[in-house]
Amino acid sequence: MHKFQIGQFVDLIPRVVRRAAKGSYEITRLVPENEHDPHYRIKSRDEPHERVVPESELTLSTARPFLS
Repeated sequence: MHKFQIGQFVDLIPRVVRRAAKGSYEITRLVPENEHDPHYRIKSRDEPHERVVPESELTLSTARPFLS
């Protein structure tokens, strides 16, 4: 079961090998569950593409969401 919902803002947990935009990401889609760790499609306003990441690499953002 997914912990986050579409439209929520999350932060990526920092990893050394990941090159990602800083700041909050919006959950754009829940990836169908087929693994132990649910996955999400997320989008940063500072990147032209979406990312697919597991729930274990996300935390609920405490920053204010960006405005389109």
